[in-house]
Amino acid sequence: MVTAHRAPARPDEVDLRLLRAVRAEVDPRALGRPLQALARVTQGPVPLDFEQLAARIPAVQSGLALAGEADLELQLACVDQDELQAVVAELRRSGAARVRIELVLRRLVPAAARTPVVPLARSAAS
Repeated sequence: MVTAHRAPARPDEVDLRLLRAVRAEVDPRALGRPLQALARVTQGPVPLDFEQLAARIPAVQSGLALAGEADLELQLACVDQDELQAVVAELRRSGAARVRIELVLRRLVPAAARTPVVPLARSAAS
């Protein structure tokens, strides 16, 4: 078992219960969505339903619920500036009191560099 004090001696010692998810990361530019932005959203009197927004707005890639000045941070991947403007308008129509947009210039730390790749041991049943 892996603990905070001891790293696994071998990759097959990794306890699979430690993993929350295994996922593939898709490059939004390859899907025709080159404009990356972060939307910091302050909710109005009626809280926004993130799952409903994400289902309705294709540009929403992921989101975080925040404690602080903003209530939500949405990661957006837009086709162009017109779609970004439409997303902001939709967020306001949905009840956002304030939407602050920050454009992403580039990703500084790729996920692969941050997260070590550890081969998973196959269980005896597989």
